[in-house]
Amino acid sequence: MPNIKSAKKRVKVNASKAAANKARKSELKTILKKADAAVSENAANKEDAIKVAIKRVDQACAKGLMHKNKAARKKSQLAKKLNASK
Repeated sequence: MPNIKSAKKRVKVNASKAAANKARKSELKTILKKADAAVSENAANKEDAIKVAIKRVDQACAKGLMHKNKAARKKSQLAKKLNASK
């Protein structure tokens, strides 16, 4: 445990930010799984699910949760799955 006041604050801030990032990443994974399931089940709302997933991937990229190349790859994979299911 740090002794300096600013170092103690950094520990607290890092812990809270790590928890927030973990929650956001978990939510993103859930949304991606739902979109994937919608496409594989050929659900009526598969286009909406993909649209929401792509938006959330863009938001995660903007927040720094995901590298821009990974975000581009995920969006491409989602679009490819959607086009293959049509």
